[in-house]
Amino acid sequence: MRFTLMSKHWMAVATRILLPAALAWSPLVTSAQTDAERALLDMRQAFQAGNAQRLSALLPRTQGHLLEPQAAYWELRARLNTASPQEIRAFLQRHAGSYHEDRLRNDWLLQLGKARDWTTFAQELPLFRMNDDREVKCYGLLVQRDRPLTDLAPQAKALWLAQRRADDGCATLAERLLASGALPADAAWQRARWAMENNQLAVATQAIGLLNPAWLPLVNTVHSDPARYLDEKVTAIRSRTKELVTLALVRLAVSNPDAAAAEASKLRWKTQLTDEEQSWVWGVIGKRAALRLSPEAMAHFAKADNRHLNDDLLAWKARAALRAGDWEQVLGATAAMQPAQRDEPVWRYWQARALDARGTPEARAQARALYERTASSTGFYEQLSLEALNRTVTTPPPPATLSAAEKADARQNPSLQRALAAIALGLRSEGVREWNYAVALHHPGGMTERELLAAADLACEHEVWDRCINTSKRTSGEIDHAQRFPMPFRQAVVQRAREIGLDPAYVYGLIRQESRFVTAAQSHVGAAGLMQVMPATASWTAKRIGLRDFKPEQITERDTNIAIGTAYLKLALDDFEGSMAMAAAAYNAGPGRPRSWRNGPTLEAAVWIENIPFDETRDYVRRVLSNTTNYAALITGQPQRLSARLAPIGPRQASARAPNTDLP
Repeated sequence: MRFTLMSKHWMAVATRILLPAALAWSPLVTSAQTDAERALLDMRQAFQAGNAQRLSALLPRTQGHLLEPQAAYWELRARLNTASPQEIRAFLQRHAGSYHEDRLRNDWLLQLGKARDWTTFAQELPLFRMNDDREVKCYGLLVQRDRPLTDLAPQAKALWLAQRRADDGCATLAERLLASGALPADAAWQRARWAMENNQLAVATQAIGLLNPAWLPLVNTVHSDPARYLDEKVTAIRSRTKELVTLALVRLAVSNPDAAAAEASKLRWKTQLTDEEQSWVWGVIGKRAALRLSPEAMAHFAKADNRHLNDDLLAWKARAALRAGDWEQVLGATAAMQPAQRDEPVWRYWQARALDARGTPEARAQARALYERTASSTGFYEQLSLEALNRTVTTPPPPATLSAAEKADARQNPSLQRALAAIALGLRSEGVREWNYAVALHHPGGMTERELLAAADLACEHEVWDRCINTSKRTSGEIDHAQRFPMPFRQAVVQRAREIGLDPAYVYGLIRQESRFVTAAQSHVGAAGLMQVMPATASWTAKRIGLRDFKPEQITERDTNIAIGTAYLKLALDDFEGSMAMAAAAYNAGPGRPRSWRNGPTLEAAVWIENIPFDETRDYVRRVLSNTTNYAALITGQPQRLSARLAPIGPRQASARAPNTDLP
């Protein structure tokens, strides 16, 4: 009966809103493309295909167009390996001060480093403005011949351990420092541990190969079958085996933390491995158990010394401690983090909560100081810190109105002009990269706050909402919530949400996170439109709400996307008994996962969210809910509390209706 009534409700909504919208909506009609614009679109295809000859043939047709620098970059980049230094420098001079100059210099520096042309590299490096390429930084340390190697080691180690691929630059730097003894061999083994945990065999073999290429067959064995390697009787008497045993235990923990725990407890490994190696192994076992929401996670972490755990393992120890309600362990894990991670809003907030739990006047004073440093309306933990201080989320007063001169400076910025032109033409990724360069990297430290507000205003004016939001978010003193939380298509979104019983602020909070209001947004997995709906989900939901003759290509139509996306969100919210946190998690990761994640103890929602095993989904849920709170303040004009949207989460009550297992 419930299904029948719901079907009638959705049929009425679909008849009144969806079908007229589907019939009336059509893609925006643009003016006829010029020959130069057609050439630019063809050049992107040729660049992606690596067709240098086609690029050279098309380039003359772009002469005089605003995006000619982009075309010239594609053409030269495709044949950079054969271009002469004179030709490259001519390009750099012709486009001096531009994004494309710096982009090509980045590419050239990488090529010069691989070619070991240190003379030219040293000449060009000081001119590289972006300075955001980790491999270039490693090459840059290699050319500092006048500095003692021991001085280079700390920065080199940090760069190498942070690099997520088997690159040439950082590996070459590490090889030099390892050979000299300035960098200890432990750094290579630590890099290999990360690689084993993250299934990056190329990274592991590169790191260990720098120590001894003869060990690589064993590294491959450890990666492919760690249990077999550990079970071999000769393993215990091999020379240099303890580091490989550590790798094997780490690798085993990924697939079977229980088996890894049993193996790590064996006397032969406890006596052979160092305290640091054992701590790392138990840290990985604890993390992997925590990812499975296992109550055994804290018991595993208890066997590790915090001093030997990296920030990732400490973060998971803190999450497991939150789930277990062990506030002292939360404090211990956060205290052991590196300063940069410890000072993130998430860990400042949980440190404060742990100090509050101690209950002493001194601890409460320390907690209040942390809340004060964190509290604002800008994010999830910032909003929770406001509430800890008994304050609410309100819309801050807007900054001073932009002057005509400030707006004119933004309009006349050549990088912003090119970025908007590229996005309008359909070269969105190219336009976004140039825009980001203009606001953050062209000058050291990026644009000033007033310049950022003016650039965001320009993006808003052109309805390039993602650049409007992301640019405005960079300000810390002057905060413009109208820019940060725009409400395009307000009538369509608000009317639709209210008709089906959704909070419009929740819908806006989700759209802002999903697509930044880019109607043509397309994810790498196929989700499309404002609300990033997957094709199969769109078809299922269209049938569920009675939308006849729905075709997959209609999902990019604005009103159709809003109708289907909000319908699915409402179905998910109903299925999770009104929990905004679980419904948002279901929207991002599918409903089956949050159904599983809710099993176990009943937790405050913030603890449950922090223990979501997927980084993307955890961040997504936090952002959707903090967005929702800000949108509610804007829409209602009333103070808001994030906690009003954070009901406790635990197993489904026996009295609740059965889960909607058809929900995709």
